Amino acid sequence: WESSARGAGSSVARGGGWGPTHRPGTQALAPRPGGSCHLEAPGKPLGPLGDRPVPGLLRTDSLSREELAAVLRAAVVDQKGPLVTLNKPQGLPVTGKPGELTLLSVLPELSQSLGLREQELQLVRAPGKETSGLVLLSSCPQTTSRLQKFFNHSRRAQRPTATYCAVTDGIPAPPEGKIHVALALEHIDGVSLVVPVKSPSRKNIVEGVKRTLSHFRVMATGSGCALVQLQPVTVFPNQLQVHMMLQLCPVLGDSTYAARVGTVLGQRFLLPAESRKPQRQVLDEVLLRRLHLTPSQAAELPLHLHLHCLLLPGTRPRDAPTQLLAPLPPYFSRTLQCLGLCPQ
Repeated sequence: WESSARGAGSSVARGGGWGPTHRPGTQALAPRPGGSCHLEAPGKPLGPLGDRPVPGLLRTDSLSREELAAVLRAAVVDQKGPLVTLNKPQGLPVTGKPGELTLLSVLPELSQSLGLREQELQLVRAPGKETSGLVLLSSCPQTTSRLQKFFNHSRRAQRPTATYCAVTDGIPAPPEGKIHVALALEHIDGVSLVVPVKSPSRKNIVEGVKRTLSHFRVMATGSGCALVQLQPVTVFPNQLQVHMMLQLCPVLGDSTYAARVGTVLGQRFLLPAESRKPQRQVLDEVLLRRLHLTPSQAAELPLHLHLHCLLLPGTRPRDAPTQLLAPLPPYFSRTLQCLGLCPQ
């Protein structure tokens, strides 16, 4: 689900505007012409974690409201006028049931800690729970409305405004293209899952089936995996995870849809949704060795899907769009180093 993103820095790029700010242990991304991303070359691959957990994970179940607000306050990477940008940790839900600890539930505390007494922060855009990356907040209702109109207009014009980075188990072929497929949300054995719909009728569209579109491009390959740039044009729950699953290259750490990709004699194929319930992704021994992970550590591997770039409208109608950039989480950077995924 995307409403309209690791508690480390971010940057904003615009014709000579704000410079990047990021902290040790993160990897900064910079824009390339045409909207693609550029990653700094990874350093020497890291060694085993030993008894340490996967680095950079947020354990919300052990946090109080005040502690979570402090984490998000530290994750704020830019505050200009009414706009506040932060780099959301993976695993933090945006919304939830009453009483649950979510991003929305601590916005009052975050607003107060930032000195916004008159206007409380509103959510403009954020990725879902399992995705890390950019969150855009606003303390001005007019600014929020303007940004939402910009995103809606861009979507209707099929101009992507969000760029994600993903590590996939498998290498998409061809290495660049569009994924255009109809999706629907179904309840299978008590679990809500997104499934593809072949040749949807007009009745299907009315009943909740949506035609979805994403652009993808392979940025680097190594060890049977790929660093993929993803730009969704439409918005649908788990759209990018499902699109990569349909390419038979599930996102690393995907415990919902990876189980639908089967392998026989080295050949991958798609299993029916009703035949495989969501389960922890199973990685082969070679990949585990490259990642320096034990099977128990691999079971805790987070989803490697990061919202790293958002386009915002310029101050004036004819101004070029502004780019907001967020560095990768520590676990994501570690994976790139271990797998030697360095974009050319």
